[in-house]
Amino acid sequence: MVHASLSGTGAAPETVRDALLDALGPGGTLVVPAFTPENSDTSRAHQQLIEGLDERAVRAFRATMPPYDPDTTPCPTMGALAECVRTTPGAVRSAHPQTSLAGLGPRAPELLDGHHPHCHLGERSPLARLYEADARILLLRVGFEVCSALHLAEYRTTPPPPRRTYRCVVGKRGNWVEYEDAALDDSDFAAVGERLPSDLLMRREWSGRPVTQFRMRRVVDDAVRQMSCETRRLA
Repeated sequence: MVHASLSGTGAAPETVRDALLDALGPGGTLVVPAFTPENSDTSRAHQQLIEGLDERAVRAFRATMPPYDPDTTPCPTMGALAECVRTTPGAVRSAHPQTSLAGLGPRAPELLDGHHPHCHLGERSPLARLYEADARILLLRVGFEVCSALHLAEYRTTPPPPRRTYRCVVGKRGNWVEYEDAALDDSDFAAVGERLPSDLLMRREWSGRPVTQFRMRRVVDDAVRQMSCETRRLA
């Protein structure tokens, strides 16, 4: 699973995609986040977009929000590589209307199938199956603040995270759906990454920014321990 920022590298996303697939080999599968906060009026991205608008303008903006369609909805906030993978012929995309993942390779259908529409990134999401497979994660010129695997750790903390309401627009008819799930919070992910044991991480650099690779399972387990300790201290 790759999170990437290609800005400033001069590398085309197709070139990076092909290099990653070559490194994985014919039996490997490449997965990227294909999140779509743009179709939700409860997302942080939406709140930023409507900041300063009056009630009438907010209603007008909401009426024009594009519904999620897994076959066509782009994922612009996830970066050029994620959108490149999503649009590559043969790519598979999970079904969640806000936090889908996209993949290429022989295990993509198996890993991305069954993403429950009321579970962002927990036990009924592809992240749980990637954990079971002990997938490698590559942070390509980005830090742990965007590492989606740590959201799986959030679901597994003791006590579990609080829950909140999410809402988004889906389907060709533009139906609004509302559901409850864990209140996800990535504000401490960078700090969690800093505290990980160094022997879990392989660090390099590309085009002036850090690159980090690691196995998912041990990092998620350590993050669960960290987040559970933090929760107990704050309680």
